[in-house]
Amino acid sequence: MNWTRPKDLRAQLARLWERGDWLRAGLSDEANFPRRLTLKTPGSTDVTERFEAVRAWAVELAEIDWIRLEWREVRHRVQGTQRLPAAAWIDSLDQVLTALGKRRDWQRFMALTETTRQTNPALLPWLARRPLQALELADDWPRLLAVVGWVSAHPRSEIYLRQVDLPGVHTKFIEAHRGVLTELLDLALPGEQVDATKTGVGQFAARYGFREKPVRIRLRLLDPLLNSIPDLECPDLTLDAADFSRLRWPVRHVFITENETNFLAFPRLRDAMLLFGAGYGWESLAQAHWLRDCTIHYWGDIDTHGFVILDQLRAHLDSVRSLLMDRATLDAHRALWGVEDKPSRAELQRLTDEERALYQDLRLNRLGPNLRLEQEHVGFKWLVEHLRRLGVELLSQNGSLPPDWPTSRHSPAPLPW
Repeated sequence: MNWTRPKDLRAQLARLWERGDWLRAGLSDEANFPRRLTLKTPGSTDVTERFEAVRAWAVELAEIDWIRLEWREVRHRVQGTQRLPAAAWIDSLDQVLTALGKRRDWQRFMALTETTRQTNPALLPWLARRPLQALELADDWPRLLAVVGWVSAHPRSEIYLRQVDLPGVHTKFIEAHRGVLTELLDLALPGEQVDATKTGVGQFAARYGFREKPVRIRLRLLDPLLNSIPDLECPDLTLDAADFSRLRWPVRHVFITENETNFLAFPRLRDAMLLFGAGYGWESLAQAHWLRDCTIHYWGDIDTHGFVILDQLRAHLDSVRSLLMDRATLDAHRALWGVEDKPSRAELQRLTDEERALYQDLRLNRLGPNLRLEQEHVGFKWLVEHLRRLGVELLSQNGSLPPDWPTSRHSPAPLPW
């Protein structure tokens, strides 16, 4: 029997609650009641053959105090004329709250609504759009309103978020709620106070006129002769992107690695600099126009995301060459192959023919499921041999890299340049 039972009627109301419909009713002047619910009733055969079950069903529905039933008369050959439910109606929001046990949530939402109406009525459409999220944020709502009010009163302030001075509001609170604050500020602020070209939580500060934390670029000078800091031969330095862009060191080769151990252990080279990579964030490097006069080598993992990062880097510096991201390196380190958690399936446009062929093999699992070789697993001797083949001059490191250092049993493939 699939006749509608009390739990089914309550489930219908619950689905509308989960969509936010009942909370929105408090913000709208539209008539939401009465509302008819779906009611599956017994058929004529049921009345004839299962009369006692039908009567028990009718009694069960009649005992519900939060719906109004419409009745119809049916005739039974033995029992005579009987009345059975034909339709079920909800006549008021009060009945909904009783059925679902949501009265306290409703009262909290109405308190949020009233506070917002008095403080910043421009945000009422957000409450109508996301009422359940508003309930989840109820404890934080006064602070969110305070942030919106402060930004409205101090448009394009050009200060750091840390400098926003509001009781009970700290930088971590703002950063943790950047998603919802973006939606609220877009409603509250005039269009000229919002930089619509800055999108995503990562550009929250720039979107609303706050100063952004400077992007830091970490580097090592691989040639002691390039360094002008006394008593430091190959210093490990960190500069902001603006200062890095103004560098005038006579560098010919720039190497980029994503692994910190490789960054620290990279051999010393004549006229060379090493950068600690930043994953997908290459915009800061693009500001350094002097890099275009250097030979740039990118060393990433041999996996799909390694090639995606290489492709992204070439969008800013199109002459970048890949380093140790080739089939020979992959084959030579077969024992150290691993598994990539979430491979990319993207089509890449900036790879060489050799890189694209390897990327396709990885992307399509031709060499194994989700195969990867992390750059930290590439042997140090393999790296040094490859650098020698590049024609870069290797420098002695207190005897740790003598000129006659033996080669490994593997040999890098011939270079394409």
